[in-house]
Amino acid sequence: MSALKERGVIRSSNNPVADYTESLVSKVLGLSLVGQSQAGFDATDPSGRRYQIKGRRLTAHNTSPQLSAIRNLDQRPFDFLAAVAYDTNLSVLYAALIPIEVVAELSRFSKHSNSHVLIFRRNILDNPRVTNITQSLAAA
Repeated sequence: MSALKERGVIRSSNNPVADYTESLVSKVLGLSLVGQSQAGFDATDPSGRRYQIKGRRLTAHNTSPQLSAIRNLDQRPFDFLAAVAYDTNLSVLYAALIPIEVVAELSRFSKHSNSHVLIFRRNILDNPRVTNITQSLAAA
C-alpha cells in the first residue's frame, strides 16, 4: 500500500480499488481529481462537469456488482458516474459513464445506509444514454 501511494496510484489508506479506479479513470478521461474531502464527486473535466468514480472488484467469493453507497443523489452532487467492474486480478471487465439521471432511475434508496444503491450489471451498457468506456480503460 505504501509503495502504491508513493507512486501516486492510490491517494489514501482506504480501499485500494477505489483509489486505483479514480487514478485510472481520471488519467484515461483527462479529468482532474479534486481533494479527498470534496463530498459528492471525485473529479472534474475541463468543462466543469463533475464525476463520481466507483470501482468494484468481482471475485469467486463475492460476485456482486453492487457499487458503494451513493449519497445525497437528490442534491445532484455529480453529473456522471464513472463505474468500473474488475475481475480478481484488477483487469477491467466492463466500464461506463452513466449520467446522473440514469443513476437515479436504476438505483434504489436504502434506508439502512441512507444512500442510493446501484447494482452495476453489464447490461447497463445497453442503455443508449450510457457511454461504454471499457476498451479505453482496459487499454490503459
